[in-house]
Amino acid sequence: MQFRHSDAIWQAFPELRAGALHVDAIHADADVETAIARFRAIAEARLAAAQEGEFPEIQAWRRGFSRMGLKPTQYRSAAEALLRRFRQEHGLPRLHPLVDLCNAISLAFAIPIAVFDTERITDDLEVRRAGGHETYLTFGGEIEHPEANEVIFADGAERAHARRWTNRQSGLSAVRPTTRSALIVAEALHASAGEDIGRLVATLAEALAHHWPAAPKTAMLSLASPRFEF
Repeated sequence: MQFRHSDAIWQAFPELRAGALHVDAIHADADVETAIARFRAIAEARLAAAQEGEFPEIQAWRRGFSRMGLKPTQYRSAAEALLRRFRQEHGLPRLHPLVDLCNAISLAFAIPIAVFDTERITDDLEVRRAGGHETYLTFGGEIEHPEANEVIFADGAERAHARRWTNRQSGLSAVRPTTRSALIVAEALHASAGEDIGRLVATLAEALAHHWPAAPKTAMLSLASPRFEF
């Protein structure tokens, strides 16, 4: 299986930096509370100094959404949405230890992280422009079709596993108690994205290896090296 961004995405967003991890032997019994508390403390310290809209990581995604023709305050990146909810509610709902851990790290780095159940993905997964014919399953069980030219995560069966790039993930490949294998993707557009994505991937890989038995496979993605085989 392979994960990649299309050439057109790299050409349109040359500032993009991305990291990917694949991990097996996932289970829902891991105790990630200590790690979550540590990463949330980092986010709380940043939010005490400024709201999330002032973070360079978030501002870069807002500019990216504007370039995609989206209103950045109507469609927020996953990281901005998490930070906003965390600031307002002083917490996030618990879903699954893997997702909870990734959400906490996303808060700390202000970088969106997507987590996919790889058994729900057909063939390869590519971040590309939609044709408009692809299917997307909402968390409510409804089928939608992304708009033409919308940036989606698409698999070989023409199913969209995320809409509006880092805005909205599909219910189809969301992690659930039965998930055993996961693909994790982090993406950033800000000036220090390369360095920050590198730290995020290293931090997440260490946390995954600590809480689950199998060490993850990792990759840093760029225009020169755009594919992750796992």
